[in-house]
Amino acid sequence: MTHPVGPTIHRSGSCADRIPHMEWLTHSQSGFQQAARYLLGMRLAIIALQLTVLAVTEALLSLVHQTEALILCLAYAVLSALCWLWFSRRPPGSKVTVSLVLTGDLLLIGTWLYFTGGYTNPLVSLLLLPIAVALILVPLRYSAAITAAGVAIYTLLMVWHQPVSTGDSTTDLAQLHLVGMWVAFAITAAILLMVLGTLSRRLRQKQQQLSSIRETRLRDEQIIALGLSAAAVAHRLGTPLNTMTLLVDEMKSVMPEGEQVADDLALMENQLTLCKEHLQQLSEAATHARTTRPEVLAAGQWLRRIRESATLLWPGANLEWQEPFPECQVAVDATLDQAILNLLANAISVSPDWVSVGAQHGSTDQLEIIVEDHGDGLDSSLTSTLGEHVVTSENGLGVGLFLSNATIQRLGGVLKARVSSEGTTMMIELPVASVEQPG
Repeated sequence: MTHPVGPTIHRSGSCADRIPHMEWLTHSQSGFQQAARYLLGMRLAIIALQLTVLAVTEALLSLVHQTEALILCLAYAVLSALCWLWFSRRPPGSKVTVSLVLTGDLLLIGTWLYFTGGYTNPLVSLLLLPIAVALILVPLRYSAAITAAGVAIYTLLMVWHQPVSTGDSTTDLAQLHLVGMWVAFAITAAILLMVLGTLSRRLRQKQQQLSSIRETRLRDEQIIALGLSAAAVAHRLGTPLNTMTLLVDEMKSVMPEGEQVADDLALMENQLTLCKEHLQQLSEAATHARTTRPEVLAAGQWLRRIRESATLLWPGANLEWQEPFPECQVAVDATLDQAILNLLANAISVSPDWVSVGAQHGSTDQLEIIVEDHGDGLDSSLTSTLGEHVVTSENGLGVGLFLSNATIQRLGGVLKARVSSEGTTMMIELPVASVEQPG
């Protein structure tokens, strides 16, 4: 899993000392916590609609159970406030508890309908709202049970309910019922759009985040596998290199002076020493990567460091560095240096006559590093999935681009590529680091 990178701030004390009452929420609890505000909005909208209907009905007719209906509205408001406090501060971890709460919604709405005409009340469609919310928040078996409870309450309201009024006002009741059906439909549709639409969008965002995290973990597993293989190869190469070094020393001791072979043996000895140094650097780099954190440098200072390394590695290459460099801050480490050098090595291998390296401070608070060449080393079909897989390479193992992209993404950056008839352009976007002032 990748983590956002920023400047390291050292503080005394443990994490538990700084946050003494930290609570960790499960995935379900986090979802219920986010749904608390939308559930409160749904319930308040239902209560407002019930009170409006009571007021309009009382103005046209004489309600028989007005007091009971008002008490139930008050009880529903209290339940809404308590559930909001519960879900937002200490969300329940069990889906059974949430299902019981939604069933309580059905019971309160059904009881209110019982005192206001039962199934003849146009607001009977409000029973659908807790069922719709249950379909999103709880598993199918629980939402099926809540649906069965809603159907049972509707059925009971067809058999037992209290009349709205005792007077002879059939015409007024019919007209009020028709208008109430329209109002109930409009309000129910608005609540569904507000609550369920928002919850569904949040769930989709969570699914996208989980998918991204899953892909990142798979890529990290590939990188770890490559790292373990490299470490194993480095360890295994130590023995044959030591053996060849001893053989070269022995051959030099028995070889007559003045022979041409002596020069070849000296060259072989130098190459063996160089191989040992490379293996030692590999081990030290792995240890350094495990124990250090990114450092925050000015972009110009960091890029000049890259330029010095590139000059030492490729003294004959025609590298054009587009100065001046931006002086924004960026979080870097040794692995990022190697990632940039890998990209430069690819560019130099396909375009030894000209490679351009520039940088600019982007409009989205990003440091953009641009590497251009006149070669055709990158297949245009790979630009859409750049760095996501190990690719075939004629000049190397094909893992350099993959590892470079993984390193850049680990530090919060993005690697892009554009292929044209004039060559290939690689763009590295890195987040600009903000330096906190000491307090």
